[in-house]
Amino acid sequence: MKCNKVHSKLIFFLEKDLPVSEMEQVQKHLDECTACALFAEEMKNTLSILESDKVTDENPFFFTRVKARLEKQAEEQPSTRPVLVRILQPVAFSIILLLGIYGGFKLGQAPKVTFADSSLTEQEMVPFWNELEDEPIESFLME
Repeated sequence: MKCNKVHSKLIFFLEKDLPVSEMEQVQKHLDECTACALFAEEMKNTLSILESDKVTDENPFFFTRVKARLEKQAEEQPSTRPVLVRILQPVAFSIILLLGIYGGFKLGQAPKVTFADSSLTEQEMVPFWNELEDEPIESFLME
């Protein structure tokens, strides 16, 4: 028997799914060919690792038992939060929210500025605001 044929039948040989005559031929070839014997040993090790890593099916009633146990624990443990905490927590969050909104309005208001204190009057500032009137925009952009 040639090595290629042995390689194609090796998995069936290791799982003992071959007829007796072919099992004997493959065994005879493995006894004679060291390369095929090493390959068969590696294949056997690989199959044993795969066999050990197989996932077993879960019990179909596992989820039901876990759910029942969780419900039982929930019934046994009374609510540990005192009434005062259940009332104070929303009140505190509401106060903080209102303070945040009030602070936002205060920060968003424009400051009141009086120009009476400044040394420049409105007539003195007008030329600075309209300085483009002195020079046409076209010549400004062309440069």
